[in-house]
Amino acid sequence: MAVPTFVDRVKLHVAAGRGGNGVASVHREKFKPLGGPDGGNGGPGGSVILRVDPDVTTLIDYHHSPRRVAEHGGHGAGGHRNGGHGSDLVLPVPDGTVVSDSEGNLLADLVGAGTELVVANGGRGGLGNAALASAKRKAPGFALLGEPGDELDIVLELKVVADIGLVGFPSAGKSSLIAAISRARPKIADYPFTTLVPNLGVVRAGDTTFTVADVPGLIEGAAEGRGLGHDFLRHIERCAALVHVIDTATIEPGRNPVEDLDIIEGELSRYGGLEDRPRLVALNKIDVPDGRDIAGFVVDELRERGLRVFEVSAASGEGMRELTFAMAEIVARAHAEKPAQEAVRVVLRPKSVDGGEEFTVKETGEGWRVRGEKPERWIKQTDFSNEEAVGFLADRLNALGVEKRLIELGAQEGDAVLIGHPDNAVVFDFKPGIDAGAEMLGRRGEDERLREERPAATRRRDIQELMPERSETETRADVARKIDRGGPMSYEIGTADDPDWAEDDPGAGVPEDRG
Repeated sequence: MAVPTFVDRVKLHVAAGRGGNGVASVHREKFKPLGGPDGGNGGPGGSVILRVDPDVTTLIDYHHSPRRVAEHGGHGAGGHRNGGHGSDLVLPVPDGTVVSDSEGNLLADLVGAGTELVVANGGRGGLGNAALASAKRKAPGFALLGEPGDELDIVLELKVVADIGLVGFPSAGKSSLIAAISRARPKIADYPFTTLVPNLGVVRAGDTTFTVADVPGLIEGAAEGRGLGHDFLRHIERCAALVHVIDTATIEPGRNPVEDLDIIEGELSRYGGLEDRPRLVALNKIDVPDGRDIAGFVVDELRERGLRVFEVSAASGEGMRELTFAMAEIVARAHAEKPAQEAVRVVLRPKSVDGGEEFTVKETGEGWRVRGEKPERWIKQTDFSNEEAVGFLADRLNALGVEKRLIELGAQEGDAVLIGHPDNAVVFDFKPGIDAGAEMLGRRGEDERLREERPAATRRRDIQELMPERSETETRADVARKIDRGGPMSYEIGTADDPDWAEDDPGAGVPEDRG
């Protein structure tokens, strides 16, 4: 299997780093067993950045490694120690790279050395309990989780940034022309489709330096996908001018320079977007006797069309100086009219899922679906194994107005409430009236507002209520046992009230003589 050396289109999967988790920690030292919360925050994850690098000319690296992941953020620690920042992943791309999403929507056009695109943002780190402490919640027993980073598929498409584009039939001499006017050394042979990738050469004419690129394999029907030209026409979209390289010494029967020009112009017109570019015509191979004669027959007709025509020979160099200076003249004029290109930094911001509102609530067949940037971000930050963290989430949603909106729309207690994207939504049972207020008294990591009356708590309360009625000889354990057995607080041993009494016991029914 052949290994490609030039790749101008590739699909890339990028994933930014996840933010580190915050930590719930309490400061402890000698004689200060409870010194307050000191859990640090998690560090943000690294972002994925595309940066234009002038030294990169192909997307071959991403063809071999199409998945790129940035570094995750570090977790927080006790002692107010925050997690480290995940390193950004910088991906160098050639000048002229067009970035689009998997559906073909344009994201950015990267032109100019140093231009950057933050294509995937790293996740934010979670807050530790020190950052979550407040006057009402002095010692939180929870922390927030780090948010996942952006993850998406993108398509990178290279459009070579060249000043002059050479177009023409296969074997018209485009590669030879580039080799004659620049230091480029493309493969040259005497058979069609020798050139399989665009060639790029740097040309200097007087005080003007410019680049020249050719489109390989451009034939009739290229706009519909025939040949190779359709795949590479994108590389002349940015050119300031086009040069038609016409073979005047072709051995193919039925071809002549005027018809070749008309066919190529027809393909360019069908491709679209190149109508405003100045045209030059290079009648190549006049070093061949028949070629010079044919060029002389058509040069006047082409000039009558308003075209600047040059009779050249890439092999002998005849006419090349005049052609290169004509190219330089067009390029210099185009550069003077074009504003200076500055390196910019573009950051992708995902569109709001709620249409600009903080959240939306819609009734669906599965329940009440809540969408919004804040609710969905809070869901990702919540540790659902910690009831106090879930209570904090309920506080935030209530303060945002989610509960009020659900009640206004007719939600009933027990209805399913789904928060997030349908593919990974979190489902709750709606229970209105859960308000926050001061810090709840209870075990660390629990929130009594989210719990029904626990049997153990009911039992302790019942024991406490019966303690004043116990006898002097009864302990708290005796009271607990009597509650469990359902017996009276006092009884006479050997009677029916005695929990240890049985009818077949000796002396059953005869009170024990206490004398």
